Amino acid sequence: MATLEPLTGKAAKAVDIPSWAKIIACDGAVRSGKTVSELLLWVKYCLHSPAGLLLIGGRTERTIANNLIYPLQSWFGAENVQYRSSTGMCWIFGRECLVVGFNDAQAQTKIQGLTLAGALLDEAAVVPEAAFTMLVSRLSIPGARLFFTCNPEAPEHWLKKKWLDRARLWIDKDGKAHENPADDSLKLFRVTFVLEDNTWLVHNNPDYIAELKLQYTGLWYRRMIESEWVAAEGAIYPMWEPQRYVVPWEKLPKMSQILAVGCDYGTTNASTGLMLALHDIVDDTGRITGHDLYVIDEFRYDSRAGNPRITDADLSERFRRWLHTEHLPYETALEPDYVFVDPAAASFKVQLIEDGIENLGDGENNVTYGISRVASLLDTDKLHISSRCKGLIEEFPGYCWDPKASDQGIDKPIKVADHSLDGLRYAIASTESVWQPLITNT
Repeated sequence: MATLEPLTGKAAKAVDIPSWAKIIACDGAVRSGKTVSELLLWVKYCLHSPAGLLLIGGRTERTIANNLIYPLQSWFGAENVQYRSSTGMCWIFGRECLVVGFNDAQAQTKIQGLTLAGALLDEAAVVPEAAFTMLVSRLSIPGARLFFTCNPEAPEHWLKKKWLDRARLWIDKDGKAHENPADDSLKLFRVTFVLEDNTWLVHNNPDYIAELKLQYTGLWYRRMIESEWVAAEGAIYPMWEPQRYVVPWEKLPKMSQILAVGCDYGTTNASTGLMLALHDIVDDTGRITGHDLYVIDEFRYDSRAGNPRITDADLSERFRRWLHTEHLPYETALEPDYVFVDPAAASFKVQLIEDGIENLGDGENNVTYGISRVASLLDTDKLHISSRCKGLIEEFPGYCWDPKASDQGIDKPIKVADHSLDGLRYAIASTESVWQPLITNT
């Protein structure tokens, strides 16, 4: 088990809950200590809360396990925090908790009819509003409380407008307390964290803080580092310049690994495949001094470009034929480690499996997160595009945020000419665990 140190600073304020508070909300920057605070509060609540069913929720059961349950196991031991993914149940010091992923528009049906004594909710801003509202309504046992965390989104987001902005007491990112005496204030205690509120990182790993700040740019820097609820406006990739990022195919350097192909699927629109590879930067002595990512080739079939509409079987045949062509200007035995496909493309995935494609998986489809990863790589000159990727190069300049969606507090790209960009997003976001440590540590 890990050794837990006493909470200090903003985290200590977060666990000093007013007696009247029914909802305890921690929002703000990544790695700022907000989840640690909520988890420790939750363990205490599990030991002393009113009798009744408890719930642990988040975007998916997988993210709940990674963000909440596994950290608890590392702190308190697997014998005290037990989790069975097959049944969706977790026991914290013997207290039974139902684990629920709220990942679609029908998510609220998973908790209809429940009577809850308490709930812990991770990534609350990406949970459907109907599910959040339903969850609050289920906390009907006297003394029941909801604990939730979130990162900032758009300023018109429902969670901010309808809940966070109506907090009876708010500790802002500067540590100042704001009381709301209005009649419509909620029994909600809100604490906003910034990155430097993680005092352990500040004192023990300041280099990591500097590295983390380099991973975000523009909109995402203001949200994930500066804890601001700001709108997505204009061009999604304002840094894009072909002369900065595009490399002639015949001048591509040696690749050490082909990480994945990210595939977007269309019937009336284009179907695409973007091949992502890793390049080791080597100095004159042969020592690896860094790593870059390259999109080395592109598959594209567009029925609107004068081509006939084809079946999944025909599309699979064309895609597999492309997979076995030369993707680099030199001979290599490298093949993609994975093929990640649009999660909605069920029929195409079945066809690819039947045709023998191995290491096939659903692409990570958190759109704004995937976009933030691409933007960060571009901004730090860690992502380069082969001149063969003509569709991708054409799509970059016109990729913009939807202003109507922004007015409703939603981050949503305009869905026009984005099929290669979607494939790129799948490839990058789905392989982040592979390339992120290499990019960060060199």
